Amino acid sequence: MTQNDRLTLNLPSTLKLAISHEQFVQLARVNQNLQLERTATGELIVMPPTGSETGNKNADILGQIWLWNRQTKLGQIFDSSSGFHLPNGADRSPDVSWISQDRWDTLTPEAKSGFAPLCPDFVLELRSKHDSLELLQQKMREYQENGAKLGWLIDRRRQKVEIYRQKQTVEVQDCPNSLSGEDILPGFTLDLTEIWK
Repeated sequence: MTQNDRLTLNLPSTLKLAISHEQFVQLARVNQNLQLERTATGELIVMPPTGSETGNKNADILGQIWLWNRQTKLGQIFDSSSGFHLPNGADRSPDVSWISQDRWDTLTPEAKSGFAPLCPDFVLELRSKHDSLELLQQKMREYQENGAKLGWLIDRRRQKVEIYRQKQTVEVQDCPNSLSGEDILPGFTLDLTEIWK
């Protein structure tokens, strides 16, 4: 077998692979073309790519937040290929995330170049066609419990947005035209009109 040969590993749904954070980092490093996450209990999650339509909508959202952040220079924005090592031990990659500049500046260059050891201040998950709503809701609660101050779960299938805030119950909005970044992303409003199309 040559270095360029690839093997596909198919696991039955009853089998779970558990690995440490260090093993996860090694695995992610040699499989940069895969979207990987790891739960707090060490369960490895391999996620398929999203469909083109979801990727297009996610790019629209990322672009809006990126432009706001470029103008305000209040923090750092990340796409779905960025991983974070959460305080509970999980390794997660939100579809879009943001960290305030003061928190980002506390990290060492080594921490910034790997899976940053913190939970973003803001996280967003955009539900794709095959995503389990229950698993995404669990993920959003995990972000909330690990320090995310604001989180949006955008569900195009149900035409709803779930808003997660620290120490508050989840707010559900039906097909809103926009979302406020509140005091976490000050002055930012996400335009959702193209997302619902």
